[in-house]
Amino acid sequence: MLKILLVEDDEVLSDSILAILSEVGKVTQVYDGEEAVYEGERGIYDLIVLDLMLPRLSGEKVLSKLRKEKIYTPVLIVTAKDGLEDKINGFKNGGDDYLTKPFHREELLLRVQALVRRSLGMIEKNELMIKELCLDLDSRQVYYQKNEIILQGKEFDLLHYLMQNKGRIITKDQVFDRIWGFQSDTTLTVVEVYMSNLRKNLKPYELDRWIKTLRNVGYLFETLEDLEHE
Repeated sequence: MLKILLVEDDEVLSDSILAILSEVGKVTQVYDGEEAVYEGERGIYDLIVLDLMLPRLSGEKVLSKLRKEKIYTPVLIVTAKDGLEDKINGFKNGGDDYLTKPFHREELLLRVQALVRRSLGMIEKNELMIKELCLDLDSRQVYYQKNEIILQGKEFDLLHYLMQNKGRIITKDQVFDRIWGFQSDTTLTVVEVYMSNLRKNLKPYELDRWIKTLRNVGYLFETLEDLEHE
């Protein structure tokens, strides 16, 4: 399920958008720009839906801060600002798509789904593929060179998250929050346990080498081709 950050200061409108987005993902609501930066910098969301006219910090500044911190989560700007210059500035600040209010429910859902598919490299069959490693997100099956790799539960979720963030360093805290949720009763050590299990399942295909542990920092997912160019 997608994790979506919804940033909208109008609580009534926010709840209306929440009802729509809940059809495609789990939504976290925040109501001002500073909260948006705090949540966005956690790097656990698949998509940010962002209003521009926010208290404490404008949507434009939120975008600028996130991009400066190398947070590349796709951002759908949803705003009443409908001028051409507003749209141009939205894209220049790092927005990935722009939707003006008022909007139709179907248009919001279609834009969200298209944006997420584009950012995750999904193809029409709802697959995520890197080289010859393929995740079928509907059946939750994994294939490499047409060989099925059996992964259990959160092992699949962990590989999915790593592949989503190919070439980016992700911390243990980010992995924990994304896969188990920051309110989980379990501890951070579960990340190491599942990472070890995932590596064991990938080792017969030498794919374990694609997961690099950076001591006291986190993890980095790169293909052998990427590693050879380092």
